[in-house]
Amino acid sequence: MSADRNTRSRAEHLLPPALRGRAVTGDTVTIPPRTGGSAGPAGRPGRSPAAQAVLLLLAAGTLAASTVAAVRVGTAEVGWSDLSRVLGAHLGLDVDPLSPLLDSLIWDLRLPRVLMAALVGASLAVCGVVLQAVTRNALADPYLLGVSSGASAGAVTVVVLGVGASTLGVTGGALAGALLSFGLLLALLRRTGLDSARIVLTGVVVGQLFTALTSLVLMASADADTTRAVTHWLLGSIAPARWNTVAVCAIVTPLGLVAAWLCSHALDGLAFGADTAASLGIGVRHTRTLLLVVTAALTAVAVASVGAIGFVGLIVPHGVRFLVGPLHRVLLPYAALAGAVFLVWTDALARVAFAPREVPVGVITALLGVPLFLLVLRRRGEL
Repeated sequence: MSADRNTRSRAEHLLPPALRGRAVTGDTVTIPPRTGGSAGPAGRPGRSPAAQAVLLLLAAGTLAASTVAAVRVGTAEVGWSDLSRVLGAHLGLDVDPLSPLLDSLIWDLRLPRVLMAALVGASLAVCGVVLQAVTRNALADPYLLGVSSGASAGAVTVVVLGVGASTLGVTGGALAGALLSFGLLLALLRRTGLDSARIVLTGVVVGQLFTALTSLVLMASADADTTRAVTHWLLGSIAPARWNTVAVCAIVTPLGLVAAWLCSHALDGLAFGADTAASLGIGVRHTRTLLLVVTAALTAVAVASVGAIGFVGLIVPHGVRFLVGPLHRVLLPYAALAGAVFLVWTDALARVAFAPREVPVGVITALLGVPLFLLVLRRRGEL
């Protein structure tokens, strides 16, 4: 009896505040498989709102400093005075302009690239957090739904076959492919209860279908140069980022992040299973559909803009959850900031690691992601 009380006490400690005080039994609340460490300082309900606000401001300041510093990183040297003069000139201030070449390097290439890295990193990290809660799968990432495979198929169709090249372009083709794959996923899940297992299995099937179509198009129609260019895009590269694509991400990403954050309470419930979420008054099917649409939109825009960049949506949620705890109202903003900082510096490393040759950032995230993920598993005692 004493052991049972101790188990119940530990289980209740793991619950978010909305679930505490409820009966913790096998019929009412099922403790999910561990998807992170215990609640850290920022994740504890006892942490005051002022302290949480200070920590969040420090994280945001780290992102701002990283963004400014990363603009200077590259094969061509950019000084602090050069950066300030370019920003001042484009903001209409009375400063001495730089040479057109250096001005274009900073304003047209470096700055949109760094901003795109921050936006995409935030999107992928938040998508990973949401999908790990919705599917109760610790290995869920933004590409679980097959959206990235659909985007790749759309981009390859435009590049190799020229379908819609004049009107869509590579980004438009990738976005169309991503939306098509997600539409197929929803059609296949229409008559189901949108339970976790069906979402995972159907997403894998849709992803494999579009991966096969991509390979078929490349093998049947592409020459060596086209295949090399497409492969570089498929590995994920932020080099093509320009202000127009940054503007699209700057609109979609904050909207998606706010939508996910407003569902924090629902995500806490879903992380403990559909029965627990329903007992809290959450409309499980409608909430899951909404969250799938949000993650699909964020992933589609990110992949259409920069290609498929792996591991960001997998390792960042686990690492941040280990530090701040499992409560999604805290986890989501920290994950967004951490994902942004991680991808900003990963892209900076991709620019200089093998200079003058540039490596696709997806390769660097994979090389860094594997040992980091193993470290997180080791710290959690699961390895």
